[in-house]
Amino acid sequence: MMKNNRIKILILLAILVFSILFSITLGSVKIPLEDTVKIILSKIRYLSSLIDISDIKETNIFIVLSIRLPRILLAAIVGSVLAVVGSSYQAIFKNPMADPYVMGVSSGAAFGATIGILLKLNAGIIGFGATSILAFGGALITTFIVYNLARIGSKISTTSILLAGIVMSSILSSGISIMMIFNHDELARIVNWTMGSFNGASWEQIGIIIIPVAIGLIFLISLSREMNAIVMGEEAAQNIGVNVERVKKIILVTASLLSACVVSVSGIIGFVGIIVPHLFRLIFGADHRVILPVSAIGGGIFLLVSDTLARTIVPGVEIPVGVITSLFGGPFFLYLLKKSKSRKLI
Repeated sequence: MMKNNRIKILILLAILVFSILFSITLGSVKIPLEDTVKIILSKIRYLSSLIDISDIKETNIFIVLSIRLPRILLAAIVGSVLAVVGSSYQAIFKNPMADPYVMGVSSGAAFGATIGILLKLNAGIIGFGATSILAFGGALITTFIVYNLARIGSKISTTSILLAGIVMSSILSSGISIMMIFNHDELARIVNWTMGSFNGASWEQIGIIIIPVAIGLIFLISLSREMNAIVMGEEAAQNIGVNVERVKKIILVTASLLSACVVSVSGIIGFVGIIVPHLFRLIFGADHRVILPVSAIGGGIFLLVSDTLARTIVPGVEIPVGVITSLFGGPFFLYLLKKSKSRKLI
């Protein structure tokens, strides 16, 4: 069984690499796949002397290295994080529809970003603009409020934290709507941010988030055994030595920090954390030791494909990537809702 899973994981990795390379070739300027591969390989140490790119246009080299590659890699990173975070939330809350959006993290980021857009602040810190910084802060503050609303003594009420997240999302969404009504000049920017976009992706952004994202993902994956135990039942988990409340708090904080980090650079992108984990549970089973790593790969594939569709499906027009993921995720969410009701899970 493990051998079969390894083969499937290798296939997923191959699909991810091919998706990255193929996505780079698509756009208003068509770049041959062979040229794309040569351009990328020419920047790898020890291979640069073996690759001749003198016959490739300078504009194509610039497009690949400075525009499309950082955008596609950032989309893959954000997709990986959202998928793993969604799977982690679903494990500790034992709810198939838990994700950063339901938890209120995304709405908090959107509220902070809206304030940043309206204040027209130009200041930034280590590559992050004021809008991204305020989005990150909004996500963290919302997480703190939701956590404290749901806390009963030293314990976290699973039902309360989901309800608190939904209520906070509604309140913050109303606040964003009010700000949009009174600020028509910035309406387009606010709408674009709240629907998600990788239009401003850069190597600097990737460099800033890659280390905390990598540490956070590895840490969550390291807790996969504890997640398996919690899913089987909190009492059973305690009987085998799992400190359930402590683990839930650690996972909640780590997942929320990861969500805040990526949402601050991408805007609101819904449903990735719902669609990807469920699809891979159907393929790989319910073991989080497998589900979390494959969700990271699958989330990257799903979001970079969605972003590629967003920028190429209508020539000359870029659709917010959140619209594309919602087109896939909305029907899937309704399917899960119906399935959950039929099983009396909610």
